Amino acid sequence: MQDKVFIFDTTLRDGEQSPGATMTHAEKLEIAAMLDEMGVDIIEAGFPIASIGDFEAVSAIARNSRNSVICGLSRANIRDIDRCWEAVKHAARPRIHTFIGTSPLHRAIPNLDQDQMAERIHDTVTHARNLCADVQWSPMDATRTEHDYLCRVVEIAIKAGATTINIPDTVGYTAPRESAALIRMLLERVPGADEIIFATHCHDDLGMATANSLAAVEAGARQIECTINGLGERAGNTPLEEVVMALKVRNDIMPFTTGVDTRKLTAISRKVATVSGFAVQFNKAIVGKNAFAHESGIHQDGMLKNAETFEIMRPADVGLTETSLVMGKHSGRAALRAKLKDLGFEVADNQLADIFVRFKALADRKKEIYDEDLLALMQDSDTQAAYDGLQVRRLRVVCGTEGPQEAQLTLSVNGTETTAEATGDGPVDAAFNAVNALVDHRATLALYQVHAITEGTDAQATVTVRLEEDGKIATGHAADTDTVVASTRAYVNALNRLILRREKTAPGHDTKAVSYRDAG
Repeated sequence: MQDKVFIFDTTLRDGEQSPGATMTHAEKLEIAAMLDEMGVDIIEAGFPIASIGDFEAVSAIARNSRNSVICGLSRANIRDIDRCWEAVKHAARPRIHTFIGTSPLHRAIPNLDQDQMAERIHDTVTHARNLCADVQWSPMDATRTEHDYLCRVVEIAIKAGATTINIPDTVGYTAPRESAALIRMLLERVPGADEIIFATHCHDDLGMATANSLAAVEAGARQIECTINGLGERAGNTPLEEVVMALKVRNDIMPFTTGVDTRKLTAISRKVATVSGFAVQFNKAIVGKNAFAHESGIHQDGMLKNAETFEIMRPADVGLTETSLVMGKHSGRAALRAKLKDLGFEVADNQLADIFVRFKALADRKKEIYDEDLLALMQDSDTQAAYDGLQVRRLRVVCGTEGPQEAQLTLSVNGTETTAEATGDGPVDAAFNAVNALVDHRATLALYQVHAITEGTDAQATVTVRLEEDGKIATGHAADTDTVVASTRAYVNALNRLILRREKTAPGHDTKAVSYRDAG
């Protein structure tokens, strides 16, 4: 019987720490539900002490969890640990994850000597274990911690009651051989190491996170900490989809199992990319757009004769459909519902009615409707803000080689239509300036991304806009065959989200009273 490797997903905690990747409460709950359904063993739902919003999200995820262990992160102090327990205790299977930096560089931050830090580790892990039977402890920056001291504090944490010891490569510093040697050393030198689970948590600063994680597993680690799409600070974390598929495809040399349903990988990858605003690069392993594409003549010839010639896994193994072009202007509701189901979406009748209207409108403008077009429609539908007081009604732009470019925009503000004209350095800039002429806000544009989701001049553009206002970040998305329309709708969607956040953080604020400028 093969050993199981537990998959610990930290997309909602470490992944969300990536600058600009902030997710809404509803988005966190949706992603957690998808992770739970996919078979992820442990979900690190957040950092409860960080904010009221984080606490509420972790608590809600804990209450809604079905199968996964729900974990919260806490620093090595009693207040953090108590707050973490308050959030996760509602889960059927709760876990407290507490940590402290043990390398010389990190010990200098709280100004603790080795003995003082060892005492704090003992006291805090003991306190966590008195609250929860499942406690994980991490020596942050373990890969740059002196080996003798690392062995000492790991032993202390085990004796204090930690059931999982995580060994983080916090700054992506290690290499596969070193990652494996570190796990072997701890298993050989630390009393009680054979009675607990060792975990590996690798960052990708040197591009070796996946290799380092798999090397640690071969050496004896039985938990991998990872994120969907490798989302995370700096260069990101170990990508969940990569380690899970590596263990599945190369089970001959890495004889370990996971409980992850790999057929759900593509769907959750797309969801995380949408809500975070971090697009997946085309050549990303497993879930990239080109991961199963073949353009070389030699490759195409080989694929036609035998798919295994150039594919080591089937697209269906990661949730990709076998066909991509089956829908058109004559397709009906039943066909659309069936196609969406193939793509991983179960839609209610009212949602189908809305999507069908937009599908028909798109089919009138595009000769060929690809799977990616339908996914864009679904993402556009899913990412509408709960508050939609601002809606684009009409947009006309004038552009060309002679500037300035002009935009005339009619915007509905809580049901009242108002129009403004503006100029700008290009049609998108002019359209955004027209929005700014109608809506009173202080937000700055932090990100603007455009991606063509299929080939051809009639391709839909998916646009991501991220706005920042008074420390709050909101991301808007939209798709349209007209890039300027998609851009304007994404900008307005982000503003809707900012207005909603104002209302949630300012008691008594009424979103219906959002101010707008009189352009007349």
